Amino acid sequence: MLRRRTLLLATLLAPAARAATPANPLLRAPWAEVLAAARGQTVFWNAWGGDDRTNGFIAWANDRVSERFGFRITHVRLRDTSEAVARVVAEKAAGRNEGGSVDLIWINGPNFLAMKESGLLFGPFLDRLPNAGLIDREGKPATVTDFTVPVDGLAAPWRMAQIVYVYDSDTVRAPPRSIPAMLDWAKANPGRLAHPTVRNFLGATFLKQALFELAPDAEVLAGPATDANFGPTTGPLWAWYEALRPHLWRQGRQFPENGPAQRTLMNDGEIDIMISFNPSEASTAIANGQLPPSVRSYVLERGTIGNASFVAIPYNAAHAAAAMVLADFLLSPEAQAHGQDPRVMGNFTVLALERLAPEDRARFERLPRGAATLTNAELGRPLPEPHPSWMTRIVAEWERRVSR
Repeated sequence: MLRRRTLLLATLLAPAARAATPANPLLRAPWAEVLAAARGQTVFWNAWGGDDRTNGFIAWANDRVSERFGFRITHVRLRDTSEAVARVVAEKAAGRNEGGSVDLIWINGPNFLAMKESGLLFGPFLDRLPNAGLIDREGKPATVTDFTVPVDGLAAPWRMAQIVYVYDSDTVRAPPRSIPAMLDWAKANPGRLAHPTVRNFLGATFLKQALFELAPDAEVLAGPATDANFGPTTGPLWAWYEALRPHLWRQGRQFPENGPAQRTLMNDGEIDIMISFNPSEASTAIANGQLPPSVRSYVLERGTIGNASFVAIPYNAAHAAAAMVLADFLLSPEAQAHGQDPRVMGNFTVLALERLAPEDRARFERLPRGAATLTNAELGRPLPEPHPSWMTRIVAEWERRVSR
């Protein structure tokens, strides 16, 4: 079921009302009233539960908002974001337009696009948040555009991500810095490269990253994938992947379920190179004993994909007030600096540091930067995410090919 959820959701959402939902009074209320309404509520935050570090951050956030704002967070741990989206779709179909079971969703890409187009999101609420003015919307355009889709205030960014490749410097002296070179390296080192299953967002991004280098015209990725352009654009990708797959870990017959499972393979010495969406993952994993001290990070010569993670509130959320306050807290310098700490999550901030008060800038200046974390200059300007439809079609095509 999980393999096909994205495609099923497109079908489920097709008949959904596309008209904007009526404006919620919270969107006009003074912030003090939102804070008062939030007190005593419980935010059911639906978020991927496959990473212990993120789970720990959410638990920390619960402690802070409970003490400061008088509400609690219940982390609904998802295997796939589409689980939460399907729940909202079902409630819409049943006429449950108030008192919904999902208050906040960690969301990106096809799931955000589907909910936005179907009128299933609360808002626009972003500019109602006091900390929204601290977001670096100019320097980090991914904070306002999700996979080429304008967010339009219907979601709030809460952390930045960019693809890096992590390698063991004890065994890999010169890691491959292009997609064609990766194939050559895998042929010379069979079984030492892995990627998560493409049913997982990180595995899908492994292929999207390759597509940027291999597509005849990468600019077409900014628009929707169609029957006319998908085949010609992805043909070189599939040729590359068919050549690569036999040289992957376990000859490409099995794939790690997700990023943490891939990291375990590296820690156990089964692979030498892996993909990550967190530039600080290697340093964080070293600090937590999850990877050996010899691992390092690098990016490809032509750059790597980057994006922002968002939280959105469903149109029928039972506890929208507390969800708004939580989204604002996630944008606070305190929460952003805590999340950027490589001993916690290591995710770069969405904030413009020059807009912060001196004491808040100091929070970031005090953070350690591990030996395996690249500088901003080394990371370079991230490549934009393709339109969400490319990810949906790539996953479906990969499924078809690996099941043959």
